[in-house]
Parts: sequence; C-alpha cells; structure tokens
Amino acid sequence: MATALLDRLMALDSSLFQQLTRTDLAAATLSLAVLFSYLVRRRRGSRRVKTTNLAGPQSYNFIVGLFPTLVRSENPGAIVEGWVREYGRVFAVPTGFGRKNVTIADVKAANHFLARDTGVYRQTGFARVFMLNLFGNGILVAEDEDHRRQRKALTPAFSIAAIRGYLSVFYDSAYKVKSAWEALLDNGEPTIEVQSWLDDIGIAGFGYDFGALDGKNPDVVKIFHAFERPETSSWVSRILFLLGPVLPVLQRLPAKSNRMMRGIKTSMAVVADRLLMQGGAGKEAQSTDKSMDKSIMGLLIKAERASEGLTMSNEEVLAQWALIELCKHQDKQQTLRKELEAGGGDPTWDQLNSGTQLPYLNAVVQETLRLHPPLAGISRVASTDDIIPLSNPITTLDGVPTSQITIAKGTVVNCPVAYLNQAEEVWGPDSKEFKPERWLEDAGGIEEGLPESAKMIQGYHHLFTFSDGPRLCLGRNFAVANFKATLSVLIRNFAFELPDGVDTKIGRHRGILPRPKLEGEEGPNVRLVVKRLE
Repeated sequence: MATALLDRLMALDSSLFQQLTRTDLAAATLSLAVLFSYLVRRRRGSRRVKTTNLAGPQSYNFIVGLFPTLVRSENPGAIVEGWVREYGRVFAVPTGFGRKNVTIADVKAANHFLARDTGVYRQTGFARVFMLNLFGNGILVAEDEDHRRQRKALTPAFSIAAIRGYLSVFYDSAYKVKSAWEALLDNGEPTIEVQSWLDDIGIAGFGYDFGALDGKNPDVVKIFHAFERPETSSWVSRILFLLGPVLPVLQRLPAKSNRMMRGIKTSMAVVADRLLMQGGAGKEAQSTDKSMDKSIMGLLIKAERASEGLTMSNEEVLAQWALIELCKHQDKQQTLRKELEAGGGDPTWDQLNSGTQLPYLNAVVQETLRLHPPLAGISRVASTDDIIPLSNPITTLDGVPTSQITIAKGTVVNCPVAYLNQAEEVWGPDSKEFKPERWLEDAGGIEEGLPESAKMIQGYHHLFTFSDGPRLCLGRNFAVANFKATLSVLIRNFAFELPDGVDTKIGRHRGILPRPKLEGEEGPNVRLVVKRLE
C-alpha cells in the first residue's frame, strides 16, 4: 500500500516537486515509514469485541476514506442528513485504511455518548495533536483528573457572579463599535464589514488594551485571520492532514501547515504573556491593580492559570450569524427592536439572564445557537468497550434488529451536532427555518413551540451546541451574555440589511471556527447595509 501511495505521488506534475523544501521531502518520507508501520500493526492486531456491523456510505478512496468529503463541505449537516435518509440514524463512515467511524444521529445515543465524555470517550489522537499544535497543553486536551482539576480552577472565572461583573465590559466594547460605525456612516460609507468589528469585541475584555476597537490591527487579530486550514495548503500538508485521523503522529512532522500552527501557538503565547504582565504575575502586582481584578483575564490569573494559551471565543461568530438571519427576516428584526426599545436602556444582568423578561431576545439567541453551532460535530474515541442505547431499533448490516449498538475500544464515534440541531424528526417540518417563536414560553414557563422530541436533548437549553456532560462548555454563560449584550446595543441603534436583499448568497469560511461570508467575497467578510436609527 505504501508503494501504491508513492506511485500516486510520483504521478503528480514535476513542477510541484520543484516547490518542495528539504523539510517537506523529509516529512513525506517519514509519512511513508509511519504508514508502513501502521499497516503492519493493524494486520497483526485482533479484537474479541467487535463494533456492531452497520450500514453506511461507501468510500471512493481506500487511503483517506470520506474524510475529505466532510472537511471540505460548507454544510456537513446536509451530508449527514443525506446519509441518515439512506442508512438510518446510526451508520458507519469509512475514514481510511479499512477504519470506520460510527455516526450517532440519534438523540438518546448522543445523550449517552456526551455524558461519558472524558471517561469512556476521549479526544481522538488526531484532535489531540491538532489542538496541542495550535493551543498547547491546556484544558482542551486534558482528560480524567487533569481535566477535572483544570475545570475546577477555571470555574470561578465563568460563574454567574463573575459574568455579572463582566457586563460593563461587554457594553463598553459594544458602544465602542457603535461609535466607530457612526463615524463610518457620517463619512458616507454605504456598507460596513461587520465581521472584523465583531471579532474585535470577542477579544476586548481581557484587561489589556489591544486597540482593536480603536482602529488598530493587533497581533491577536492578525493571528486569527491568518489561519489557513491544512487541507487548503501545500499538497504535502494536505496529505498529512487527510491521513491524520488514522495516523495522528503525522501532525507532528515538520510540514509547512504543522509549522504554521506551532507558529500561531507561539504568537498567542506572546500575547498571553503580555496579558499576564498587564495583570501582574505576582501577588503584589495583582493586589494593586483593581481594574485588572475586575477583568476577565484578572479572574483567569486568579484561577491558577489553568488554561495555557489564548483562544478566540464563539460569541462574535454567533453575533454575525444573528445579524445575517435578522437581515433575512426584517419582521423579526423589528420585533426584537421593539422589545429592546421598550426597556428604555441597556438591559440589566437580570433581564439578560432571564428567559422571560426579554423573551424575544432570548428566543433569537437560542435560535441562532440552534441553526449555527460553531462546531458541526463532536468526535471521540472509545477508551473501553461500550454499549450505546438507541431511541428506536435499527437493523444491522447482518440483518439483526437491535435497540443498542456495541462500540469496541478504539472506535471513533461522531455526534453530528449540526444535524441533530436541525433534524426534522427532532424539531418538526420547520426545522430548517429561522423561527425564534419556537422558544417563547407560555404563562407556565413551557416552550410550547418545542416538540417533545427536542425536549429529550439533555444539552444546554435542549441543544448540543455547547456539548454536554463533563465537557459541557465552561464559557457558555459568558458567551451568551456577551452575545445578548452586544446584540441589544446594535439592534437598538442600527437597522441592518443584506447588500442584495434577502436573496444575498451566504457561504461559510473555514478556519479555526467556521464563519459566515458573503458569496464572492475574499475571506470571511460580512458586509451589510447599516443605517443609523434616530
């Protein structure tokens, strides 16, 4: 098999080889050696417990399976939906060299799977090496007791009491954006590229003056925007990335994309060091900087520095999707504006944190979280054999009906978040529509618009967007509060429209987090028609 792969590589245009560095050639050679070693180990290996034999799509490529199809898709949820229609809610997806991942597009199975995260199910080798390269050895890759320790240390910084104190930071950042946009409109700008400004809000509360909201271009923003997905870079990097799920060690080789990710981690470490210096690494410095004590970074320092590295958060991406949806549905934008204007000013923490005091704002946020989860799926590898229960019986590829499936140790299981958040059998016939009204509660506090099947989801507010179980997103309340505060300021002060009306084509830009983009734009640009409200 290694020989066949080498023949395929040699068949490429010779001009490609002229662009290779010695490091790339060394990485390719090492890849072949590792590949041969893997095949030998796989042939010698045997298991007593076997994963249930499931139907699923066929692979067109023995080497990489259907992994390229999934990572290149702008809408992975739609791919999963097609497979569900053909093979049922639980199916196997080939990922290369005879391996198959199990996809569980079933609510009961997903609840079971996520409840056992970090215990039975752990980060895949590929995900672990990828995140180590990019973020370092922090909470994102920690397991077992190490994960519990780091999570416990970080919890105070993301408690309700702490987030209540961040509210003024959220509003301050939002009003800086408001002032900047008003200046652009006064200068005759017909449209505003909102994405870059909302990205800046996501990094504005760390107790360090990046200058992002004052028109400067700080290093951390350059880092975020410069990230290039490995599968879109050089052909050697693409091969290493596409073989990553079956040979994670390839992500450690010194190819261009791997070097780039480690460079990003180094750059982020420099920014993090600046933040620590601003906050004062010593107890004496911390005690004298009262403003830092009230910042997000100040509390993280107090949390024993449990997380290494600085990462961009999800709330700015969600705010971009919310504005796009409200542009498409002008009636819903107006309904939200009327509710916010009736409050007579910036919502208080109690109003933002309550689902009943500003019900339509809460509904818009929930619906955005449902339709636009930052991550399309959650993949983990079984560290021991497991039995996963199903909502409804299935028939295996062997023709055996069963209401549960066996997962053998070493099997990768995928929970398709984007699909489950929009599945018609879970959410009803209007599951693909942006319909905040489904989240509105009646006098008894019951969300009448939610089907019982949706209420079976045990994740945050009946969604898998923030995962669930031991890895339930620690910053979920932080992200939602920032999202709501930012949206409340923008909607009360501006009206938004898409440049070509409701027919404007919206795509996705793939990066560290998938983000919206207008079709035809270079990079993750969302340029909207913004009108100031008097």
